Amino acid sequence: MSESFEALVVASYGRHLQVRDAAGQRHNARPFGRKISLVCGDRVRCERNAQNQELHVVATLPRRNALLRSNARGGAEAVVANISLLVIVLAPRPAPDPFMVDRYLAAAASGNIEALLLVNKIDLGIEPELDRELATWERLGYGVQRCAAREARGIAEFAQRLRGHTAVVVGQSGVGKSSLLGQLVPLASIETGELVREEEGRHTTTASQLYELPLGGELIDSPGVRDFAPAITALEPRSLGFIEVDRAGVNCKFQDCRHMQEPHCSVRAALEAGGIDPRRYESYRRLRRLFEDLTDAQRPG
Repeated sequence: MSESFEALVVASYGRHLQVRDAAGQRHNARPFGRKISLVCGDRVRCERNAQNQELHVVATLPRRNALLRSNARGGAEAVVANISLLVIVLAPRPAPDPFMVDRYLAAAASGNIEALLLVNKIDLGIEPELDRELATWERLGYGVQRCAAREARGIAEFAQRLRGHTAVVVGQSGVGKSSLLGQLVPLASIETGELVREEEGRHTTTASQLYELPLGGELIDSPGVRDFAPAITALEPRSLGFIEVDRAGVNCKFQDCRHMQEPHCSVRAALEAGGIDPRRYESYRRLRRLFEDLTDAQRPG
């Protein structure tokens, strides 16, 4: 006989997992078989072997959504699953990459995930260029909050914003995500996370981990990245998840308009009229080119 129960993946490092059962107890586990691919936030079915007591994840329950990225071949890889809020952390230093922020926003829009921009380290001062970018994102309807995690400024407001959400924190390395977690979850071991023991007895740091928040809600930390490309199969093909392109594109003459060089393009007309931010449009053009390159890479031959 094998014990069987449903659980939530709360930490993952490769094929090493921790799952949380309905009673709140954590267990180390591994996927059963090579075909099961799991990420933090997945709901799963587990079975414990009565003879050796090993816990295996034998099935993944249907996902509500997932944050998906493209691999080098254009295939889709899940980063986290079953989230309701994507928190993109940026800071005055290291210098923010607005094009990468746009890619996260495109992935969120295409995955029907709410997005929030969190500006950390405001004690360092906000340059006018970053202020302009934030104003552009706010005009599009994206939420923006500001904080200084090391001084605990803005943390209470951020914690309130997270209530009722399963959120994931993403962003460049060095933007202060560990400091944010240290303020939100003081008892958590932020530097190492929960550790998953390998067969040889060594410990490894989790690639992602889910934390329960004192005021309610859950927060998933993810590794800092240098680059991010949303999964092309998940993007809306006409607008690629750009809100302003989606709005203006409904008036294009041709249904398959790429909004690049096509005639009678309402997106380019809106750009020329000042209705679309030029930097955002350049971001769309870059993602469009990547979208087409990765689409070509997936074609046989």
